[in-house]
Amino acid sequence: MKNRIVRAVAGSFVLISLILAIFVNINFLWFTAFVGANLLQSSFTKWCLLEDILDKAGVKD
Repeated sequence: MKNRIVRAVAGSFVLISLILAIFVNINFLWFTAFVGANLLQSSFTKWCLLEDILDKAGVKD
């Protein structure tokens, strides 16, 4: 369950930031890059802040 939530949040952030970059300001693409960098680092370190937050919220795997 946590894995699905993390993917859904990351995907939503990317889509929202792309929409904001198109309609508001191109600098919102930096947020897309930040999300991508966090996904990349979590694949190497096996640590994700959102997973820790979901653990404390009581979400089960």
